Amino acid sequence: MRYLVGFARIVVGLLFIFSGLIKLNDPVGFSFKLQDYFAPEVLNLEFLVPYSLGLAIIIVIVEVILGVTLLLGYMRRLTLWLLLLMIVFFTFLTFYSAYFNKVTDCGCFGDAIPLTPWESFWKDVILLVLIIILFVGRRYIRPIFTTNVRSMVVLVTFLLCLGLGYYVLQHLPIIDFRAYKIGTNIAEGMRVPEDAPKAVYEYKWKFNVNGKEEIITTTGEYPNVDGEFIDVETRMVKEGYIPPIHDFTIEKDGTDYTDEFLNRPNLIVVIAYSVYNTEKEGYKAIKKATDKAKDLGYDVIGLSASTGELTTQLIGDYNLNFDFYFCDETTLKTIVRSNPGILELQNGTITQKYHWNDAGKLKLVQVENPKLMLDTNRLKKDLDSIAARINLFERIIQSHSVEERVALGKEFGLTEDEAKSDLSSIQTALDRSNFEYLASVMDQHWYPGKTMVGEPTNLVGYEILKRQPEAIENYILMLQDFTESGELPMTHYATLEDLLLMYKQEPQKYGTQGYIDSSGNPYIWPIDNPETVNERRAKVGFTTTIEEYAKELFGEDFVYRPVSLEEVL
Repeated sequence: MRYLVGFARIVVGLLFIFSGLIKLNDPVGFSFKLQDYFAPEVLNLEFLVPYSLGLAIIIVIVEVILGVTLLLGYMRRLTLWLLLLMIVFFTFLTFYSAYFNKVTDCGCFGDAIPLTPWESFWKDVILLVLIIILFVGRRYIRPIFTTNVRSMVVLVTFLLCLGLGYYVLQHLPIIDFRAYKIGTNIAEGMRVPEDAPKAVYEYKWKFNVNGKEEIITTTGEYPNVDGEFIDVETRMVKEGYIPPIHDFTIEKDGTDYTDEFLNRPNLIVVIAYSVYNTEKEGYKAIKKATDKAKDLGYDVIGLSASTGELTTQLIGDYNLNFDFYFCDETTLKTIVRSNPGILELQNGTITQKYHWNDAGKLKLVQVENPKLMLDTNRLKKDLDSIAARINLFERIIQSHSVEERVALGKEFGLTEDEAKSDLSSIQTALDRSNFEYLASVMDQHWYPGKTMVGEPTNLVGYEILKRQPEAIENYILMLQDFTESGELPMTHYATLEDLLLMYKQEPQKYGTQGYIDSSGNPYIWPIDNPETVNERRAKVGFTTTIEEYAKELFGEDFVYRPVSLEEVL
């Protein structure tokens, strides 16, 4: 019994100290877990929610001190009673949570060692057995050290716990065990491997077979039963792979900006998960840090789960220089244990993270050739509007009657005389105006590709550039990069490259450009190494040969033959 008590004493004491210190490293996180337990659907103790942080700190400090007093043999009777009461309560709580599936992670070891509800329950059962052994064999718990030394150790432990709790509340956890720790790439954390285990479900199909109810159980396939289907019950037998990060999104006005911001360098993110509960004194430091970041060429956004009205008011109250986007509150609480908090993202990787008290420690450098942030929702609307006007103007030019031309011209904004006149000058002005808008976007930002504006809006920039071949050379390298990353189809890039080469009176590469000379003779503009052009066309995604494409351009009677640059010139 003496050895059994000694073993239990060491295991229980060290486990309580370890568990307490893990939670004391992140008392804010533990307070969130207590709020889950206080919720109406669990213990229905909502009146305790405002006191959850204070209760969290008291519980974890008591947990550490009980572990220390047990190891020291200090105040043996009180220590054992408190240990027993605490473990009985938590055993009941974890059983209730597991049986009714109320809280999916008890938070016993914080984010360091996540446990399922049933794992938490059986852990508490083992501890309960060990504490009962200690209770029964308490006469074998001998004190170590003198009374004064034991008292001093307990006092020092209490003061150290208070100091640690105060430090992490004023800064951030010393050790970050969460999925959003520094060095984490958020996009990678959300990725599900191809070979990841899938969830397994059990289906109980109810059929009426000859007047009798029959239940057939399968793992998904519809059973071949000669009867009338009544109902099906579905139960998850085995949970599939859940990525470490599975609930991170950035949204605004119904538009998802997650991919855009996770692919952006030099991004400062201010997190205020709840404007209602935010620490208002923190925004002086936040404003100073974000103003500096903007001056150095960084993009800055805010993330909050609060309404747009509240975030707009917050921006106005503190003259903040950034807009807020929406993100789930639980996610924001997980990212940083500060409200507000601030972090730096480099292409989706968290490189810095600070409590608002430490916002001044944010290490910032001058960004070379900064690309200013853009309202992509507005950009998409503008480009879609431009595409609609380009399409309408083409319909005006191709109209089959004067009446149709006048009607379409009125829709475009032309007078009757303008619609009937030569439209070439209007076409030139329209193309120039569209290009100036596109150039202002590309010069300050990037080509408006698939990630930024979605499909098919990513093709509008291509349509605009087609009409300004002299300007393509200024953006050809940017377009090449964006094409290689999938932002623009390769066939469209190839067409622009050929158009630029023809404008420079050089042989094209893919044969996309036809030409009609002053005598009305059609031909395909000269091609570099025409004997291998079909291989190049196929490689970039064209589905027709040069011979087939030429007939599409000039009619079925046209017969393609290569021409040289000398002939053309």
